Amino acid sequence: MKIKTAEFVISSSKVEQCPAPGKPEFAFIGRSNVGKSSLINMLAGRKSLAKISSTPGKTKLINHFLINNEWYLVDLPGYGYARTSKSERIAFNQLITSYIIKRENLASLFLLIDSRHKPLKNDLQFIQWLGVNQVPFGIVFTKTDKVSSSVMDSNLSAYRKELKKTWDSLPAFFTTSAVKGIGKVEILEFISNTVLSLKL
Repeated sequence: MKIKTAEFVISSSKVEQCPAPGKPEFAFIGRSNVGKSSLINMLAGRKSLAKISSTPGKTKLINHFLINNEWYLVDLPGYGYARTSKSERIAFNQLITSYIIKRENLASLFLLIDSRHKPLKNDLQFIQWLGVNQVPFGIVFTKTDKVSSSVMDSNLSAYRKELKKTWDSLPAFFTTSAVKGIGKVEILEFISNTVLSLKL
């Protein structure tokens, strides 16, 4: 898939404010500072489609981007940032949960995980929650340019080992680097195949 057009549509503080559910959506979510905005810009081939900030927890709304006038790329708020207030964290969690559960045209969720770290408790809990709620998703390991291949392989194996304890089949795994463009082809191909399957 080639991305020919990518345009910002709307930022929503409520699911009800999101665009009419007439096109498939592919949403990106992860812990704060996991590199979500950089990955989105890399996939879209735009330098500033999603705003990049050095301050974790910057994204607080649901941001919709229309791609090729065919599907939506959705930037969801990050989770797990301790410096936000308790009330803000609750509000973010409610917004994220409401979107994921209620959004009928959500074709797939991409959960971003920093490849430099071993399995983290809240990431594993979120994965289990997605499974319980039967949400289609893939796991995207980010920042692979900042870690050795041996450490990355070890961390990915640790995730697979943890998931195999409770999962019969594992979700799709993607390894990416926004700096080097790694993973762009694989993720866009996954999206393209999913969009095509929805038309059949």
